[in-house]
Amino acid sequence: MSAQCCAGQLACCCGSAGCSLCCDCCPRIRQSLSTRFMYALYFILVVVLCCIMMSTTVAHKMKEHIPFFEDMCKGIKAGDTCEKLVGYSAVYRVCFGMACFFFIFCLLTLKINNSKSCRAHIHNGFWFFKLLLLGAMCSGAFFIPDQDTFLNAWRYVGAVGGFLFIGIQLLLLVEFAHKWNKNWTAGTASNKLWYASLALVTLIMYSIATGGLVLMAVFYTQKDSCMENKILLGVNGGLCLLISLVAISPWVQNRQPHSGLLQSGVISCYVTYLTFSALSSKPAEVDEHGKNVTICVPDFGQDLYRDENLVTILGTSLLIGCILYSCLTSTTRSSSDALQGRYAAPELEIARCCFCFSPGGEDTEEQQPGKEGPRVIYDEKKGTVYIYSYFHFVFFLASLYVMMTVTNWFNYESANIESFFSGSWSIFWVKMASCWICVLLYLCTLVAPLCCPTREFSV
Repeated sequence: MSAQCCAGQLACCCGSAGCSLCCDCCPRIRQSLSTRFMYALYFILVVVLCCIMMSTTVAHKMKEHIPFFEDMCKGIKAGDTCEKLVGYSAVYRVCFGMACFFFIFCLLTLKINNSKSCRAHIHNGFWFFKLLLLGAMCSGAFFIPDQDTFLNAWRYVGAVGGFLFIGIQLLLLVEFAHKWNKNWTAGTASNKLWYASLALVTLIMYSIATGGLVLMAVFYTQKDSCMENKILLGVNGGLCLLISLVAISPWVQNRQPHSGLLQSGVISCYVTYLTFSALSSKPAEVDEHGKNVTICVPDFGQDLYRDENLVTILGTSLLIGCILYSCLTSTTRSSSDALQGRYAAPELEIARCCFCFSPGGEDTEEQQPGKEGPRVIYDEKKGTVYIYSYFHFVFFLASLYVMMTVTNWFNYESANIESFFSGSWSIFWVKMASCWICVLLYLCTLVAPLCCPTREFSV
């Protein structure tokens, strides 16, 4: 009996049931969801490893508390103090292995339309062997010859991939704003209360955006200084006003009747958030004696960084959570269709408060009892719930984004995870550029139908 139990546990690592089969107390779970959960778990493991590699605190603690630490480092040829296993170069190598892992699966899962094919079974199972493959790829990257050339070339690849990942998130944000307005506007034909809902949410969005800009003007500027912050707040506030006026202008309304203030309110809120995040990411100002003379930040903001370890742990957890959320919400079939310009017809829209989810779920819940256990719901018999190759491609880009973010983008030589949340000019300008690109993308969705009147646009 015990032999059968052990065999069953081993099958959990090799079969198509992603995670719920390994424990009888786990709840019922869809196969499509369990698969994405397992890939996300692998992603989290590597990201945590990268954060540890960038931590000077962890490196010092290991040197102090691990006996024969230097001898062990010399034995594995990692340097006298394992310097080859820490720092930005180690993170580059590990992320190279993870990126290759997801890119290989992206190619392997191209044009899979159902979960019955051999390639689909590989995608949905064999988790133990995939973990070994991921570990082998991350470890193998440390043996690449001519490391200097590799690191320099891979840095540029990572920058391009990181910006592409940001671009996908911004495109999906714009698509989300249009989808929200279109869905709730469809309900006004049968129930006028949807007008009140649209008006209330729009008012809340603009209140948040306006209040945020006002508070930043109060706390991040001084009467006779902080001119850079004043200019940025003025520019971004003006952009929010610009997109609002363009969205309700007569020539845009003639071509896109569904365009309105709700979409511009969502974008304005995001612009406000990015502005706040960018201003909070500015590095401290020091004089010629190295003394901190920063005055363009609120006093309570400087107190937040006194407990360095607490800030590092909380900030890293938030970073991983945000990246993971972006990856999983970017890999649904609807998100893939939106990036390709495929939208549902307005007359087919059914107004719902939770419009992000289809009325009946992603697919019909079918449970297949059998030798693999009764706790997995096989929801992809009729077709895949999400596009496998696109799912892996987004995680491939996320690997590059993590690599660039953890190593402080272009200030990689002096980067470490403890000082990551104290700000840098690279992170500041990446966030400001994201803010302006987001506005530009939204304006393009409004102006494109005017520039190409013969082409049909649907947002």
